Amino acid sequence: MLTLNSHPTGNHFLQIPGPSPVPDRLLRAMSLPTIDHRGPEFARLGRQVIEGMQRIFKTRQPVVIYPASGTGAWEAALCNTLSPGDKVLMYETGHFASLWHRMATRLGLDAERVATPRADPLLPQAGHWRHGVDAEHIEARLRADTRGDIRAVCVVHNETSTGVTSDIRAVRDAIDAAGHPALLIVDTISGLACADYRHDEWGVDVTVSGSQKGLMLPPGISFNALSEKALHASRAARLPRAYWDWEEIVAMNTTGYWPSTPNTNLLYALAEAIEMLDAEGLERVFARHQRWAAGVRAAVNAWGLPIQCADPRRHSPVLTGVITPPGVDADELRRVIHARFDLSLGTGLGQLKGRMFRMGHLGNSNDLTLIAMVAGVEMGLQSQGVALSGSGVEAAMRFFGDTP
Repeated sequence: MLTLNSHPTGNHFLQIPGPSPVPDRLLRAMSLPTIDHRGPEFARLGRQVIEGMQRIFKTRQPVVIYPASGTGAWEAALCNTLSPGDKVLMYETGHFASLWHRMATRLGLDAERVATPRADPLLPQAGHWRHGVDAEHIEARLRADTRGDIRAVCVVHNETSTGVTSDIRAVRDAIDAAGHPALLIVDTISGLACADYRHDEWGVDVTVSGSQKGLMLPPGISFNALSEKALHASRAARLPRAYWDWEEIVAMNTTGYWPSTPNTNLLYALAEAIEMLDAEGLERVFARHQRWAAGVRAAVNAWGLPIQCADPRRHSPVLTGVITPPGVDADELRRVIHARFDLSLGTGLGQLKGRMFRMGHLGNSNDLTLIAMVAGVEMGLQSQGVALSGSGVEAAMRFFGDTP
């Protein structure tokens, strides 16, 4: 049971790549009295958050909001557009892409997992997890599908398990170059409101996201941004769906309501988060995250440790994965850092378990919280006897001091 004495004095440093720290403004909004979700006040709130999320996704098409985690939005994207036995091409960039593939298989889809083989001495079992989506590989596979059996291409925009951001525009161009009719379905659960994302401009048919990353809310809201093509596909899709069904939700959303009970108090916070992002401007939000990421990478480079993402063009603005030296258990390192400095870091997932840790730099952070994170990690590395090339703290301080 959580008590007020569960943590030492001062604030806990939550530097995992989501859920991210929740701003006080959003916490206060969630504490407001719950209103009637069939009353006129709620209708105004409903229209406000739907229109706001259209701005965040950069779309004029419907955005469906669910009281669910991002995993629920994964399922909604698949079951609204596909039928049992449909062939789906799913590009593996990390643990979450793998989990999405497992879900697709469980739903009865013929889910083909593809990746470009990558020889890597640091991670011989998962070299391809250090790179983003290879659009040319997807184009070649679609060109080989002369009968058009592949119904959808599923990719992860920002792979939270690795710190790799893929080029979604290139994937759309690859599908178009192949002249293939497949839907493009994208997971940007950790990318939305941190990394540049353009649903309409990039020709995405369904975008999946969640509340607990760049939107800075607690977990509990997820999203599907749609296209006309996706809505058309949903009319013929035959995978079972009831709660996830877009049709009734989209119809009722035009009046600001939902067919089932919405998570009212989280929607209060969502409205506040949208207002904060609108006030700052998305381009400045993206630039802020890129700057934070560069400062953290400067620290990792000063330590002389390898960054999980091997392609500098694909470095994530949301998190930085760090590979530990051979013989250094990354999970034990995280445990020591948490116990001694009250700092939470992301664990290595799937094939990366014990080999790397993840440093989150997203949402409600600032330069000083990130410098403190770097300091906690550096002290933890030293306590575990890891030989460092230099001080990451000094490198981060120089970067943030010299780069407004």
